[in-house]
Formats: sequence, C-alpha cells, structure tokens
Amino acid sequence: MAAPEEQELSQAQTEKLLQFQDLTGLESMEQCRRTLQQHNWNIEAAVQDRLNEQEGVPSVFNPPPSRPLQVNTADHRVYSYIVSRPQPRGLIGWSYYLIMLPFRFTYYTLLDIFRFALRWVRPDPRGRVTDPVGDVVSFIHSFEEKYGRSHPVFYQGTYSQALNDAKRELRYLLVYLHGEDHQDTDQFCRTTLCTEEVVTFLNTRMLFWACSTSRPEGYRVSQALRENTYPFLAMIMLKDRKMTVVGRLEGLILPEDLINQLNFIMEANQSYLMSERREREERNQTQVLRAQQDEAYLESLRADQEKDRRKREELEKVRAEEEKVRQTVLAEERRRRTLEEEKERKSECLPPEPSADHPDSVKIVFKLPNDTRVERRFLFEQSLTVIYDFLFSLKETPEKFQIVTNFPRRVLPCLPTADQPNPPSLKEAGLSRSEVLFVQDLTDD
Repeated sequence: MAAPEEQELSQAQTEKLLQFQDLTGLESMEQCRRTLQQHNWNIEAAVQDRLNEQEGVPSVFNPPPSRPLQVNTADHRVYSYIVSRPQPRGLIGWSYYLIMLPFRFTYYTLLDIFRFALRWVRPDPRGRVTDPVGDVVSFIHSFEEKYGRSHPVFYQGTYSQALNDAKRELRYLLVYLHGEDHQDTDQFCRTTLCTEEVVTFLNTRMLFWACSTSRPEGYRVSQALRENTYPFLAMIMLKDRKMTVVGRLEGLILPEDLINQLNFIMEANQSYLMSERREREERNQTQVLRAQQDEAYLESLRADQEKDRRKREELEKVRAEEEKVRQTVLAEERRRRTLEEEKERKSECLPPEPSADHPDSVKIVFKLPNDTRVERRFLFEQSLTVIYDFLFSLKETPEKFQIVTNFPRRVLPCLPTADQPNPPSLKEAGLSRSEVLFVQDLTDD
C-alpha cells in the first residue's frame, strides 16, 4: 500500500521552516519539518530543543505565550565580512609556505581522521549540555582572568534567553563565539574586543552574548550558526517579526573596522527595527485602547446590572407590599367570617325571650354606640353572660364592647374572670324590672 502523501505546508509554516533552518543550520528540510511538527510549530521551543537534542535534558528556555517567530521569505541575504589571513610575500615567504604546505595538509588530514574516529569511540562531551547558564558564567570568569575586567558587558544567560530578550526589547544581539585554540583569538580579544572604543560601542548599542566553543553551550550554538573561522561574530535582530541573522563577521578584524562593519549592518537594517517598534507601539496603543473600551464596557455593564438589581428589588418590594395587603385582606375576611359565624352561633344558643307577663321577667333597653336602641326581656335568674351574648349576636354591636349602667355608672361583669369565673345573675347584679343599659365600644382600645 502506498504511503500517504504529506500534507502540504501553509505559507506561515513554510516561513517558520526556513527560519528554523537559518537559526539551527540543519541541512535536511525533512528533519526541520519533523522537529517543528513535534513542537506544534512553536519555533522558539523547537530551536531550543534542537540545541538540547544530543544531551537529552529539558530545555532551560520557556518561551512566553506570545506570537511565534516568523521568517521573511522575500529576503534571505545575510551580510558577511570575512577577513583573510595575509598571503606570504617575497621569495622567502612563498618558499616557506610551499615547503610547509604538504606538512600542514598531512597534519590537518590526520587530525580530521583522528577526530572522526574519536567521535565513533567516544562522543564529543560538548554535546551534553547540563548547565548552559553555568557554561556562560564560567567562560566569563575565565575570560576576565586572562584578559581583565575591561571588556563589553557579557549577557549572563543562555543563547535562547538572549534571543528572547533581544526580541522583547527590540535590540540588536551580537553573538561572539570564542575559539580558544585558534591562532587569532588572543590577538582579537586583546587588541579589538577589549579596547575602549569597542567596549563603549557595544555596551551602548546592543546586547552582547559570548561563549567558548569548548563549552557545551557555546558548542551547540556553533553547530547552529556554522562559523567558518575565528574570531566569529553574528548580528541577530528582529526583522519582519522574526529573529534573523543579518550579519556575520569572521576572521581577525581591527577595532575601527569592527565598529564600521557593525554600523553598516545596523544602518542597513535600522528601518526594519524602527518598523517593528512602530508596529509594537501601535499594538500597545491598540491594546490600551481595547483595555479602556473593555473597562468602559464593563463599567456600563456593571451600571446596567446595578440598575436591573435595583429594579428587581423595587419589583420585589412592590410584590411584597401587594402580597402583604392581600394577606391582610384575606386575614380580615377570615376574621369577619369567623366573627359572623360566632355571632350566629351565639344567637342560636340564646335562651328564648320570656313573655311580658312573666313574674321574673326583666325588660332591658340597650343603647348601642350608633344611637340605635334595642329592647329585650330576660329573667332575673339568668346570668349576665346571656345579656352579653345577646348583644354580641347583633350585627350593629361592635366586636369588642362592655355594658355599663348610667346611674350609678358601673360596668356590669358579664364575662368570666380569674377572680369571678361565674358572672352574677341579673338579680345579683342589682338590676330592676326595667333597665336602660349602655353599650360602650372597646374596639379602638
């Protein structure tokens, strides 16, 4: 069965693929693509893990959750400045050069064969990076012991961290790979790198990262940048929204020439850096404006929510008042219905009215609070409670009342109390055969 065709890359993925190849120096496009796919096309994480590939340890660089780097496919040109060693002069010089040529060729050939064989027997220890920051700090200390403390300010971090800071701060990053065994390294450090004019220029214009290729961190950066000779300098900057190598300086170079070449590279790429700064400022302003708009929207939303809350509270209050009134009305209706039922029950329980010629009959005229007069006959032996029940059963009688005499004025004890559980009879109360009693309203009391 035929293997499935690989999915075609998008334009953004193609740009990332080219940038990854430029930063790592890998020649196999298939390997570059596979590495990026393993890292979900996050180019910063892929570059760091490519540098850690031979050591098998986690990356020390954690990329921020920002937009991944991209590469500009329209311009892959890198400015290169290579300083060749001076050619031999005169008959004696050329004679010495020709005599030594076979010996040098044999020496370097045997050395390459030895190194190639050694890699099969014992892997290069520089391939295992266990402490990249420690490699950089250790190089700085050894550099100061040999050349003094008058030197450019070294970036004390990993190569990936320096790339990230240069990108965030929109600054140039100058990478220096220190070849300890190269014949021009010592002269370059003493007569060029540590001179006052170079130190001042580098400290004020860019970030400066350096490490020895004899140390694991410097070695893997060397594998990524693929230098040809030493001293080696690479200028890196954010160009078209991606970190790009824009200049390479190789070979022994004088201080004045170094500053001129770096100025030339910076001037040639200054427009890209300014464009990035403008775009970043515009993005920041857009973010600020968006944040202000979001805050205004949230404030408006909070005001609307507060208004809705107050409206709901008012509606709840109105509904509560309405419910309270409804419950009051219902309670009043129940009370009135209960009162009517009680009046009806009292009326049914009243003893029959005696006749006018009954010897023990008592004629009583009741004057109600509404000036209505009611007349009825009772018996002397009946309790005052009967009088009270009769008045209570009348519709015109208030809900609460008491019965009083006029002369002398006294309240008749018609209802049982703790001191007098059995109210007296009409005779015991001192009523005569014909009485006028007054009904006093106690409802308001």
